Order: sequence, then C-alpha cells, then structure tokens
Amino acid sequence: MKTPAMNDLGPAAHPCAYEREAPGDLPCTNIAIRRAARRLTYLYDEAAECVDLKATQVTLAGTIDQLTNMHTAQGPTLLELAGAQAIQISALTHALRPLVRDGLVALQPDAQDKRTKRATLTDEGKTRLKQALLAWSAVNHRVEQVLGPESAAMLRALADQVASDEFLQAYRDAKARQCPASTKAATGAKGSHTA
Repeated sequence: MKTPAMNDLGPAAHPCAYEREAPGDLPCTNIAIRRAARRLTYLYDEAAECVDLKATQVTLAGTIDQLTNMHTAQGPTLLELAGAQAIQISALTHALRPLVRDGLVALQPDAQDKRTKRATLTDEGKTRLKQALLAWSAVNHRVEQVLGPESAAMLRALADQVASDEFLQAYRDAKARQCPASTKAATGAKGSHTA
C-alpha cells in the first residue's frame, strides 16, 4: 500500500501539513535575521579586534557589568546571565571559558549558596571592556547613520520583541492552536532559552 507524501495530505488529514514551496518563494525570517546578524557581527568583531576580543565576548562582558550591583559589587549568577543573554547555561559556560582563562572574568561561589556561581569582571576585564566600548560606539553610530535612526530603532525593537519571553509564549500558543498534538512534547521545554 502506498503511503501518501506529506503534501498529498489535506489539512483535515494532517493539521501541520504544509504545501512545499520553492526555497526562493518561502520568506524565511530566520535566514534573513541570521544573515543580517552575521554581517553586523563581522562589523562589531572588527571593532573589538583592537582589544583582542570578539563581539560576543564584549556583549557578554558588558552584560556582566550591567548586571553587577554597583553598591555591593556582586555579579550576576550564571542563571541570571544566561537569561539575560537568552542562551542555555552550557552555551554560557562555553562562552565564559576564554574570558576566565584570560583573566577578564572571575567566577566565584555565591555567599549564601555555594552551589551557585557568580560572574564578575576583573580589573583587567573592566579596562578591556571600556576600551572595546569606545570602538563599539563608533560602529554603533555608523550603523545608525547608514540605516537611519528610525530604521535602526525599529530593528532593535523588533529584535527585542523576538527575544522576549512574551514572543516565545505567543509563538507556542499559535503552534498549539495549529498543531494541538505536537504541544505535549513542547510543554516540558517552556522555560528553556536557546541561542
């Protein structure tokens, strides 16, 4: 007996079936965003080269700096840092390794819970971050100038929206309405972050 192909099944037979389109006809948000992100990352990587860092490392160091309590100098927990970066803990620890190895970030146990680690910038890390942010600022201004202030602001707002927990929940709700059978597997991963 012949098994029908996925595109032979009607919506009633399979609620998650889709009509296959030519790759050029399918507007893929993921591809467009990744292509744009690679271009921007290249430009910011160029800027960060002056202090021997990558753009992702500057972003990570900057997030540690922002989340560090100014009064107590207590850095964020790795869980807080992963949440702010919207990545999994395993990806975060991988990204932190070279910064720790080069003496830019220190990982210390939390005072109340020794199982919890906190990240803080070392003096060298603070110095390198300041130097990187000077070059970073110049790139930021050029990107804003080339895109135009309105387009740049819209791009940042849309990126923030897509990175938000509200977007993720709305996406999962839409998926549940379209494909009710597939939501059981997804519900266990609701709190996880991906890169």
